[in-house]
Amino acid sequence: MPVVNFSIDRLTKFFPGMDLTTIVELLPFVALDIESITNEFIRVEYNPNRPDFASEYGIVRALRGLAGIDTGIPKFAMHKKKRMQYLVNVDSSVKEFRPFILAMVAKRKANIDDQSIRQLIAMQEDLHNGIGRRRMKASIGIHNLDVIKFPVSYKTVSGDFSFVPVDQLCKKSIQSILKESDVGREYGYILEKSNENNKYPLVLDAENNVLSFPPIINSDLTKLNTNTHNVFIEVTANNQKTAEDVLAIFALTLYEAGFEIHCALINDIKGYMVTPKMDPSYIDVDPNYINRLLGLELKVNEILKCLRKSRLNANIIHKRKIKCTIPRYRTDILHPIDIVEEVAIGYGIYNLQSTMPSSIHAGQTNCLSFYIDIIRDILVGLEILEITNFTLVGRKVQYQLTGLSEPNRVLKVDGAKSAEHEILRGTLIPSLLNSLSYNVHEEYPQKLFEIGKVFQCSNGINEYWSLGVVVAHNNSGYTEAKAILQTLLKTGFGKTAVTKATTHPMFINGRCANINVDDKYLGIIGEITPLAIDNFKIRVPVVAFELNLSSFLQI
Repeated sequence: MPVVNFSIDRLTKFFPGMDLTTIVELLPFVALDIESITNEFIRVEYNPNRPDFASEYGIVRALRGLAGIDTGIPKFAMHKKKRMQYLVNVDSSVKEFRPFILAMVAKRKANIDDQSIRQLIAMQEDLHNGIGRRRMKASIGIHNLDVIKFPVSYKTVSGDFSFVPVDQLCKKSIQSILKESDVGREYGYILEKSNENNKYPLVLDAENNVLSFPPIINSDLTKLNTNTHNVFIEVTANNQKTAEDVLAIFALTLYEAGFEIHCALINDIKGYMVTPKMDPSYIDVDPNYINRLLGLELKVNEILKCLRKSRLNANIIHKRKIKCTIPRYRTDILHPIDIVEEVAIGYGIYNLQSTMPSSIHAGQTNCLSFYIDIIRDILVGLEILEITNFTLVGRKVQYQLTGLSEPNRVLKVDGAKSAEHEILRGTLIPSLLNSLSYNVHEEYPQKLFEIGKVFQCSNGINEYWSLGVVVAHNNSGYTEAKAILQTLLKTGFGKTAVTKATTHPMFINGRCANINVDDKYLGIIGEITPLAIDNFKIRVPVVAFELNLSSFLQI
């Protein structure tokens, strides 16, 4: 769990008239766990789904709402100045790495003290690991604005280009940074995965001084220190919404820290865009839905009060529905069920009273879970690691990279916000191959299995449980996969699989077979095609099988 260190002196200043004990008692009400308390600091754990808690300002913002000091959407104002002053030009060559860059400027008269710098760096790393998925989706550069000459450019350079990395004394080439530095070895695979032309992305100013080498390291030129007044923040990402989320959190945090927030103007192939984007979103919810899920009988005005204590705005609209205004930094609120959670937090989770269940019957394990546990225990005993992927996947992973043809009817998300979560998957193997592709830097052999639901559209919508297994190493082959399959069926259920040769676009011809048990077709087994292996950037042969558990367990 990510953590934030509170300075007790700074914390008490945010709550005039309240003693430290009362402030600390509020922490659990916003789902925060106290890890430790010393004379100077309180160390607090927070849930990763609340990236706005990555700094003390974000947590204080929530606590002041619960304490009734500040309610409703936090105040925020953008400084009105010519946007062309902070221009960022985007070169088309970066599209194969991180096609998006967003930026902003924050200014104030006072210097940034050492504690604030530490807070910014800690917040940066928490956002890297959370929203940024360990810099895979997004990375952040925080720079001393006063040494930068605009316009800034975002483009690619060759691997022999050199600059002085942060906390270094001399220039180093990009290749040496990737090979020799700790951060290069840890995150270099993100660039190497899609790099075929020995080109790397850089953010440079008008005098060709390097600001950052995303997602690896910043330049020493723009390093923050206690003499810094103004900062320039850039976020590079492979998804625009992710970059907008990160920048919105930084914008509000710095505003509350006393900075003036100035826009940056992004100039890319699609035209001009002003950032940061701070427009709120809206969700309508029925009060009866809230009360039913929470087991309460709150009046509409009481619900509105709870929401404002959770730092949201809410109004009554037609037919007594509630229209909630969601500030841009609340990236975790996506659905009416999230509004229910905010009402519970505003009401006070610990104020909810327990009640007796309506049924006198005791629960018991579902028989399906019993059999799935048997399968899980056997595969774990065979030293195969269990993973869990999302049932929502992208078309690229499910079809394009595997060579599968997309059916005429696909269960898709209406208005999907991410290319990674477009459709309900029809098979587990592509998701398992995708997991292997993210772990090419780990030791082999790699053996993974997943038990999950898959969906198909034929004569209605069909949903069933499936088992997928993949094995990846230099000597993996059909025989090994079949041995795992037969061991599972024989040991767990006293059954034997009969395999009959077939063809399938995901498997090599002549090394693929249907799986039949008691003369019933249940799945497929074989060696993955070199095309799919190359598309997923996997470096070794892969063998896989998938079994329809819903049909098998009926036998």
